[in-house]
Amino acid sequence: MSDTTDKLVGIVLVSHSADVATSVAELAKGLAGGGTTAPVGPAGGIPGGGLGTSAELISAAAASVDQGAGVAVLMDLGSAILTVKALLAEGDELPENTRLVDAPFVEGAVAAVVTASAGGDLAAVEAAATEAYSYRKE
Repeated sequence: MSDTTDKLVGIVLVSHSADVATSVAELAKGLAGGGTTAPVGPAGGIPGGGLGTSAELISAAAASVDQGAGVAVLMDLGSAILTVKALLAEGDELPENTRLVDAPFVEGAVAAVVTASAGGDLAAVEAAATEAYSYRKE
């Protein structure tokens, strides 16, 4: 565990669909096992419903999961990635030490939440999520 002792890395899951973001968050938390689970914030769809991505929802989710140990943001595709990159470029829209994580959405989310829940630091969470690209299903 890092020097943030009781603080866990927060995870934000950005999808074009609120239902997908929420479902993947529930799956990842459920598979993380018992005990303390890292904070996970789904940021899906647009305010008021509908498909799309919202900088406002992403910023709010990141603020809600930030415990000071960093925030890992995983995205589903396309404009979700562009929106997170734009927020990071602005510099003050996301908590300090927020990182865009290039990982498969579902498998990466599970790996990130499991690792963060075990006390992994931001680099370990990113590495675990990224490693999900190599998972074989054969």
